[in-house]
Amino acid sequence: MTPRENILRTVRFQRPDHIPMAFHINGACWHHYPPDALLDLMESHRLLFPGFVRPSDSAALQYRGGEKAGEPFTDPWGCVWQTSDDGIMGVVVKHPFASWDAFEGFVPPDPEKFTHRSTIDWAAVEKNVKAAGERGDLRAGGIGHNHTWLRLTDLRGYENVLFDMADGDPRLWKLIEMLEAFNTVHVRKFVSFGAEWMGFAEDLGTQNGPQMTPEQFRRFIKPSYRRLMGIARDAGGIVHVHCDGDARALMDDLLDCGVTVMNIQDLVNGIDWIRDRLKGRVCVELDVDRQKITPFGTPAQVDALLREGVEKLGSPDGGLMVIYGLYPGVPLENAKALMDAMEKYAGYWS
Repeated sequence: MTPRENILRTVRFQRPDHIPMAFHINGACWHHYPPDALLDLMESHRLLFPGFVRPSDSAALQYRGGEKAGEPFTDPWGCVWQTSDDGIMGVVVKHPFASWDAFEGFVPPDPEKFTHRSTIDWAAVEKNVKAAGERGDLRAGGIGHNHTWLRLTDLRGYENVLFDMADGDPRLWKLIEMLEAFNTVHVRKFVSFGAEWMGFAEDLGTQNGPQMTPEQFRRFIKPSYRRLMGIARDAGGIVHVHCDGDARALMDDLLDCGVTVMNIQDLVNGIDWIRDRLKGRVCVELDVDRQKITPFGTPAQVDALLREGVEKLGSPDGGLMVIYGLYPGVPLENAKALMDAMEKYAGYWS
């Protein structure tokens, strides 16, 4: 069974060969840890890094992406971003519509030329999606992080958006319509390229509940979500939603939008809650803790955490995926313990 077939069978509850496990190494890690130590871990965990070929020059893995400390950049919408560490996404330090006066006459970026953060070459994207299909890999697409709710807060500022919602400001509706029109072009592009998996990444939770009330979500955000996700679902695609934080109060509404795979953090939402409310109802992509156990626990506690998630949420029928993002500050022995546990428990139900 190929990795693509295994994922599709997992999502569709069709008895996959094993639980799909994904371990992502953030770009900042390459200058916080010895590169060769990370390469050793990748080389020794072939299930997590299939086809990995060790580079001859480990220095080539130093982060050279767009997020650079001390180098603020302006995205196509006019948001000014700043990070304190190369490779970390950072935060918006200047909201272009902090005053609604700046919104008057605004012309949004052209979705044929831009993503929410940079330029895009759609011909190259189409080539890559189709090449993935030809290789037998999953044909995946996505509209990027911060596409609707968080994009509103990027543009206006968090408190301003909440006041806009409370006031029912007509300019907020105009901005939401503008964002949806932009996002719709991107979703339709990927669908036309044959993408069978569409990602919608947006953090809606805090440590203790959602960033807005369920009523605000239903009124201002959910209609756009339903229409955007519906484009992918109507084309037979898988709808994947990534959502950090405690989003339990929004979960029923999110699933009502047509979610196929729900990425949800384990400890902030509670593994028991996820089991009781989501198991068998939607494919769960369990996002393993990055706040407590992996940075501050022992290797044994790391192993126990993953085992608990697999035991409570897994099934031979499928419906469970696991993902982890490594960021600076996690002891390498804990990173290794999680990699070991992922490979050990991937076949727990086989």
